[in-house]
Formats: sequence, structure tokens, C-alpha cells
Amino acid sequence: MSERIKPTISGSAETMLQSFYARARYSKSKHNKFYDAKAVELVDKIDYDFSTAARDSTMRKGVIARTVVFDELVKNFIEKNPYCTVVNIACGLDTRFYRMDNGKITWYNLDLPETIAIRNQIFEESGRVSTIGIFALDPAWSKEVKVRGKMLFIIEGLSMYLTAEGNGKILKIIKDNFDNACILMECLAKAWVKKEGIEKSIQQTGSKFVFGADHFEDLGNMTTGYHKIKDDNILRGMELFSSAYRLLALLPIAKKVTQKILIFEKDEQSM
Repeated sequence: MSERIKPTISGSAETMLQSFYARARYSKSKHNKFYDAKAVELVDKIDYDFSTAARDSTMRKGVIARTVVFDELVKNFIEKNPYCTVVNIACGLDTRFYRMDNGKITWYNLDLPETIAIRNQIFEESGRVSTIGIFALDPAWSKEVKVRGKMLFIIEGLSMYLTAEGNGKILKIIKDNFDNACILMECLAKAWVKKEGIEKSIQQTGSKFVFGADHFEDLGNMTTGYHKIKDDNILRGMELFSSAYRLLALLPIAKKVTQKILIFEKDEQSM
């Protein structure tokens, strides 16, 4: 890839570039918990001003913490279901497949057509890992998932930019079209809704935090046909930056205000 890639995206889609930068920078650190080889290789080949992201430690720490915890959860699922199919909703420039691949899984990266166009320039994916360029709220994407079986759906870095109605549409598409579905859904803590200014690089894109949930129960009617497995969070990922987070994690207020990863499954009777 000799020419630099100039992304033509804005708003919430643009936030994928901040996440990509955060993973590249962290991967270059001496004691990294994970190494994102693609991000390291290609971050300098993207024609984009990352200066605000470089100064935004709040954003970077959040991205790394959630990446570590999501990696743990996805790895555990794949170990229990080695031939599963994973659908990564709003994938951006995520590279988790390359860290998780056991040689047996099938993986779909789903995002907006303009985002997938950029992704395809960088990754050129096919075979057991492929892309779908359709808006996540459009049921048409479900027909592009050809391999079924035990299903894992990752919703990372998306729900906070959608309304409750929008998030509900995604969960309904999954419920209506897939059996054996397990969902890992990242949610902003409700305390941080409308406070996107805490992450300057996100604010710079014009994105707005409009939705949050502290517990599975906060999702309300959108989870009809699902049952709760666990309310998780990214605090153990934050421990990478300071041992103080280990003590902080013991406080109820810490669990309340941190990013959540809600884990739930489709009910058998809904299949």
C-alpha cells in the first residue's frame, strides 16, 4: 500500500479512527496486553490528523480497557464454541478476528458502506472473515450472514450514538433472524450521556452521546425475547494503567459510572 488513505467520513463513523489510533499507540508500549499489528502497520498510512486523539488520554484508556475485556469475553466464547459465527456490528477498523482466530470460526465485520469501503482498502478480507457494508438498522444485513450455528454478536462503540429505538431495532433484527444468539453489548453509563466533551477527540467528530444503560434491565422492552447472562464492565481493563483501579473497582460508585458490557442471550422460546 504505497498511497496514503484519506478517509471521507464524519460523525460517529469517524470515531473508528480514534480507536484505531489508540490501539496502535498502546501496541507500541513496552508492556502491552495485546498487540494490534495492523494498527501499528497502517496508522501512519492514513491521511488523518490524529493530534487531538494523541492528547485525549481519557478516550485512549477507555478504548484499551474495553478492548482487553472484549478480547477476554470473545476468547472465552470461542473456546466454548470453536465453530461459532461472530458478527461484529459497527466494526470500524477493529482487528479482533486476527487475535481470536482458531482456524475454525466464521467472522463477519458489519458497518456502513462508506466505512467498509475504507476497511476493504486496508484489510482486503475474505473467506472465514469477510465484510458487510450495510447500516446496522437495516434488516438486509442479516441475509448476508450465510454461516449460522452458535452465534455471537459484538456491539462495541455503537450503542451510545443511537437512540433507544435504534438500539432496539438492532436487537430485534438479531432476535427475528438468528437462533442460538449471544450478545455482548457495550453501553455508556447513564451518568455520561450528553457528556461527550470528556473525550475531546470524540467531540471533535461532532458525535453525541445519546444513550446509556447501567444494567440489562435498563434496556427495557428492547430485550423482550432475551435473558440476562451478566452485567460486566471495563474496570479490570483499566487496571492496566494503575493498580489504584483495582481498589476503585471495589466501590459501588465505580461500577455505576464505568462503561458497561451487557451480556445476554436469546430465549429458547423465541427461536
